[in-house]
Amino acid sequence: MKFVLAPLADFTDAPFRRLAFECGADVSCTEMVSAAALAHGHSPTHQLLETMPGEGPVVCQLFAASEGDLAVAVRETAGHGFVALDLNAGCPMPNVTRCGAGAKLMEDPKKIGRLLRVMKENTDLPVTLKTRIGPHPGNAGIFEILDEAVSAGVSGIAVHARYTSQKHGGPIHLDVLREVAERSPVPVTGNGGVRTIADARAMAETGVSAIMVGRGALGNPGIFAELKRGLGLPSDRAAGESTGRIELCRRHLEYILAFREQLLKKFSSDHVPSVDGYASVKMHTHLFRYFSGLPGAAALRARLNSIRTLAEIREAMSSVA
Repeated sequence: MKFVLAPLADFTDAPFRRLAFECGADVSCTEMVSAAALAHGHSPTHQLLETMPGEGPVVCQLFAASEGDLAVAVRETAGHGFVALDLNAGCPMPNVTRCGAGAKLMEDPKKIGRLLRVMKENTDLPVTLKTRIGPHPGNAGIFEILDEAVSAGVSGIAVHARYTSQKHGGPIHLDVLREVAERSPVPVTGNGGVRTIADARAMAETGVSAIMVGRGALGNPGIFAELKRGLGLPSDRAAGESTGRIELCRRHLEYILAFREQLLKKFSSDHVPSVDGYASVKMHTHLFRYFSGLPGAAALRARLNSIRTLAEIREAMSSVA
């Protein structure tokens, strides 16, 4: 059983992926990358393709509605060291679905098949699909999507076991996930709501070959080592179990600073924010999660929105250590 860090916009950048790998994740995914933005040469989007040393295997996830844009985008990913390319057909957020991508694609399984074939035609890497069980209860379109994906030649499929209408809340439909795993001739990765050992065990019992963890890893990247231990699986990277959350937060910050330097060197003609600006933007939402439940965290919560400098971030971490 492998554990995968899910793609999460604004969260799973290179520094966080590196931390997750050190804490036991076997594979990680980039943030969702817009094929249209890549195809039109949007430099900040190209920065999303950057990896850093020590990340481990990384899958690049693309979202697209246009076959032409996707073909160009796939070619743009070459040379970045990814182990696979993934098509997102499950994101329910309006800024993705309104352009016909993400979960909107579930309404047209044949289009998913066409997009996957375009990816296969433009890369030698394995191509995979991430989707959901259906648009809404009573419409579990996953089986038609599975057939199209397999016909297109995917190497695997990840299934968030919720309907699009549920977004990121509500019950996980493990019965449907089990049926997908039983029917699928390619490996199935289960996703959705895994935060505890009991959650992981229940998902593993559906017969999936891997478990994808997303929001459960935010503020707690050590969850990967914890889940592996709970399922009796070996892990040679268990930093999260022996390292406190604030120490992981400090390490995360140092990786953010190192990655900024990497971007400065490679994208010298682009605007990269100052150290203070970059660190405060990248760490802001993570700080809330790392501090949650710790002594002194409640008093800090009101202050976190006003943090604007690297020194203030470090002072905040010291105050709850």
